[in-house]
Amino acid sequence: MEGGRNGPAQKSSIRGWKWLLCGLVGGIVISGVFAWALNATDQRQFCASCHIMREAAVTQKKGMHANLACNECHAPHALAAKLPFKAVAGMEDIIGNLQGKDIPIPPAKRHRDVINQNCINCHSPVNVKVASMAVKPYCTDCHRSVAHMRLNPISERTVGYD
Repeated sequence: MEGGRNGPAQKSSIRGWKWLLCGLVGGIVISGVFAWALNATDQRQFCASCHIMREAAVTQKKGMHANLACNECHAPHALAAKLPFKAVAGMEDIIGNLQGKDIPIPPAKRHRDVINQNCINCHSPVNVKVASMAVKPYCTDCHRSVAHMRLNPISERTVGYD
């Protein structure tokens, strides 16, 4: 009666299915939490929680890209590139925050390259009609005030933090 109805082979098979099901459910839960955390850390509310980002968060909120999350412009969109980029940039921001530094303006070249590529990707339908795209290396060389109102007087940019 080794392989009977309730024999060891069937119990082992049931245990295997339970482990597989638990692993599958656990994987789905972990993936959901990961996706939620990735999305939450892309948002203005999260970025504004550090003092070095408050001014940028407030000016972005008042700008023409207010409906976008910070990392729609400031991080690569491909997940394989986004994760290490966010990890390094986040660590730089934490260290800068602890040291009381301000955001570097203009941002480092690797940040400007990502921002510029995101501008080009989002605005590609318009870009094909613009003849002067190759005049300057970065979109923000001509469009400085678009996201954070850098050309406006500081009195118009600095506001109470919501």
